[in-house]
Amino acid sequence: MIDLLSTLDRALFLLVNRTLANPVGDLLWPVITDYDKLWPVRILLLAGWLFLFIKGGRRGRIAAIVLIPLIAASDQLSSSVLKNLFSRARPCHLVDGVPIVQDVRLLVPCGSGKSFPSSHAVNNFAVATLLAFSVPRWAWAFFAWASVIALSRVAVGVHYPSDILGGALIGAGLAYAFFLIWKSLDPKSFTLEQNHDA
Repeated sequence: MIDLLSTLDRALFLLVNRTLANPVGDLLWPVITDYDKLWPVRILLLAGWLFLFIKGGRRGRIAAIVLIPLIAASDQLSSSVLKNLFSRARPCHLVDGVPIVQDVRLLVPCGSGKSFPSSHAVNNFAVATLLAFSVPRWAWAFFAWASVIALSRVAVGVHYPSDILGGALIGAGLAYAFFLIWKSLDPKSFTLEQNHDA
């Protein structure tokens, strides 16, 4: 069963990374996967956070504050704990000089980090999940963006599909735990009256 899942994982990786590759994607995927390194995007993200804090009502203000420890926790969990625990090599890595996956279309540096889970997926789905609880009517947009970011990691050749799927579930689960703690400590954020602020 594990061999079957591994074969399927690799086949899906090759489908996204090679079969569906095109010149437009070759230009866009590297930009999308490293979107948070672009200063204009950083400014927009900060502006969005400030808007949520200032104009989001009680629930928005608390969500903006909770996002800070959530991002720190999700990043440390994925990068410092789970990656070391699973110690899975990336598809673009070499083992004894031999590529793990032949002819990977590598659009960004492979990096020395481990593969499972994708920290991009963990972090972005954690943020998307918390924001979805805070501003439910925009949940589709938050999850769509997180999904595109996660998919970009396969497209650029540095993660398997199972890395981003696992990362998405871990990030969403962690955010849900934060949400439950928030809701138990501040139920007023989720009363009918407060819902109109979100």
